[in-house]
Amino acid sequence: MKSIIKWLFVLLFGIIISLPFHVWAQKKTGFHVLADFPIHSVGGWDYITVDAATKRLYVSHGMQVNILDAATGDSVGYIPDTKGVHGIAIASAFNKGYTSNGRGNNVTVFDLKTNQVLKQVNAGTNPDAIFYDDFSKKVYAFNGRSKDATVIDAATDSVVATIPLGGKPETGVSDGKGKVFVNIEDTNEEVEIDAATFKILNRWKLEGGEEPSGLAIDRETERLFIGCGGNKTMIVLDATNGNILGKFPIGRCDGVAFDPGLKQAYSSNGEGTVTVVRELSANKFEFVENIPTELGARTIAVDEITHKLYLPTAQMKPVEPTTANPNPRPQQVPGTFHIVVVGK
Repeated sequence: MKSIIKWLFVLLFGIIISLPFHVWAQKKTGFHVLADFPIHSVGGWDYITVDAATKRLYVSHGMQVNILDAATGDSVGYIPDTKGVHGIAIASAFNKGYTSNGRGNNVTVFDLKTNQVLKQVNAGTNPDAIFYDDFSKKVYAFNGRSKDATVIDAATDSVVATIPLGGKPETGVSDGKGKVFVNIEDTNEEVEIDAATFKILNRWKLEGGEEPSGLAIDRETERLFIGCGGNKTMIVLDATNGNILGKFPIGRCDGVAFDPGLKQAYSSNGEGTVTVVRELSANKFEFVENIPTELGARTIAVDEITHKLYLPTAQMKPVEPTTANPNPRPQQVPGTFHIVVVGK
C-alpha cells in the first residue's frame, strides 16, 4: 500500500511541475486602492495621462488640465483655457504637451517644463481622444463630430493632414513602426492608418463588440486590447491582420491601458471595477480578476515604471427628470473630484 501511495505522489508531482507556470501560479494581481488624490475645482472629466519620465499626471477637468505629482498627488500646475478638454498627449522629444479641446475645436500646445501655453492649433469638430505617435513624430487628434483625424507635426505644430474616418473615432494608438489604429465607435470597427501616407489601410469589423472606446496596444506582440462599453466586452485583436484572438466580459468601459512589464491589460469600468486580462503569449490570454475601485471611474492611465493605475472620478447625485429632459445626467457633488490610485 505504501508503495502505491508513494508512486501516486511521484506521479502527481511530475504532473504539477510539467504544467505551464500560469496554470498553478497565483493569478491575482494583489492590486488594491492605495490612495485618493483630491482635486477640489469643479468640472467634468475624461482622459488622464501619465508622464512616467517626469512623474506627472495630466488630468482633463472642465476647462483646464490639472497637473499632479504622480507620487504624492500634490498640484504642480495647470493648463488654462482648454475648453471642454478630453485628452492629453505627451511629446517628450519636443518638450511639448497637447490637449484636445472639444468645445474649442482646437488643440492647445504647452511646454512640459514650464506648463506655459505655446500655441492653439485648429482641429476638426469636437476633438476627443489625442495621442503622440513617436514613429512619425505626429500628434493625432480624433474629432468626434466631424468624424476625422487632425494630424499635427510636433516639430512645427502645423496641421499636415486631415483623415476622414467614416465614423465617430475614439481612442487611438500606434505600433511604433508606422501604423496607427483607432476605434470607430458608431460603426464598431478598428481602422488601421499608414502613418507615412495618412491613408486608411484596413477597416476591421469588431464582431461581438459594440461601441468600442478604450484602446491599448502591446507593441511587442502587436496585439490590440479594445474596450467595448456598449456590450461590456474586451476584444483582443491581432494588429497585423485584424483577427480576433479573444473576448472577455468587462463593464461599462471608457478606457483601456496596457502594462508591457506585467503583460496585463486593464479595463476601467463605470460600475467601479478594473478588469484585468493577462497576456500569457501572443495568442493566449486569461481573465485575472475585477479590482474594486469607485463608481464612475471609467478612464484609466498606467505608469509603466511603478505599475500604478490612475482613475478619475467624483461623487454624483441624481437629478429629477423633467418633461423636457426625461433622462438627465447625474450631477457632480462639488468638491468630490479625485484620482483613485491603484497598485500593490
